[in-house]
Amino acid sequence: MSNDQTPNLPAENARREAVREKAQQVKARQTRARILRRSLVTVGAVAVVAVGAAGVTYALSSRDGRSQALPDVASDDGFVVTAATGIADPLADQTVDGNASALAAEATATPTPAPTTTAAPVDIRVYVDYLSTEAREFQLANAEQLSKWVSQDAASLTYYPVAMLTSKSNGTKYSLRAAGAAACVATHASDRFFAYNHELLVNQPAVDSEGYSDEKLADMAQGAGVSDPDTVRACIEDETFTGWAKAATDRAIKGLPDTEGQALTATPTVLVNGTPYVGRMDDPKEFAQFVLTVDSNAYYSTATPTPTPVPADTPAG
Repeated sequence: MSNDQTPNLPAENARREAVREKAQQVKARQTRARILRRSLVTVGAVAVVAVGAAGVTYALSSRDGRSQALPDVASDDGFVVTAATGIADPLADQTVDGNASALAAEATATPTPAPTTTAAPVDIRVYVDYLSTEAREFQLANAEQLSKWVSQDAASLTYYPVAMLTSKSNGTKYSLRAAGAAACVATHASDRFFAYNHELLVNQPAVDSEGYSDEKLADMAQGAGVSDPDTVRACIEDETFTGWAKAATDRAIKGLPDTEGQALTATPTVLVNGTPYVGRMDDPKEFAQFVLTVDSNAYYSTATPTPTPVPADTPAG
């Protein structure tokens, strides 16, 4: 009787093949899952980077847009006064040399040389930092006569807001923000610039204080009677022109336009036909005399000489 020892090879092979195929299927599923996870992580990382880059780009573009915003009405970084109205009499409540009314009468004498019909307006340029106490003194003393000279076309008056005292406001950069606010009013409500400039100077905060907030600066502009308060407010509160104000200050420190190498070293700096005023900032009489002297010299030095009559030929004797 024989005993068959030959194994059932087809069945065994089939079983092994089934196990192998199942293992391959499991491995394939694991591979696909691993690839999917990697893809999701990669896509997520790319999305995060893209969002972050977009955010940075937006922030930078917004900041650059603000820093590059320029007040179109500025001329060499200054704003010409087109309407010198809307201010109270700065000498009404002051006693200077014991006699305010007499001083006011003397200070407001128009410093235009005769003949007024041919003399060009005197050019007065004032560089102001809205935290400068001397700039406040100059404005208090001279606002009334400056207003009169402009209204009578005896003077061309230009203010240059600068920010030399930015570090003197407990980190709020008040000088810079105030200069930017002045640019907003000059741009969107030029007829109220003189009044707003006057308000910022006369009611300036103390040095080393935080100064006014942007909201308060906008309130002051509205109080000055700007015709489009919403636009002006948005400009001030967005600090649209603070970048320009910083750049304008840097330019002035390097050199003032139309001068022989003069640079801004302090505020106020007052130029009359390009000549610096070095007298007392709180003495309107002294400033008026300086304007008269400079303008007279300019006029007479450029006036056309009257031709000397030529005598007729003497007949020969």
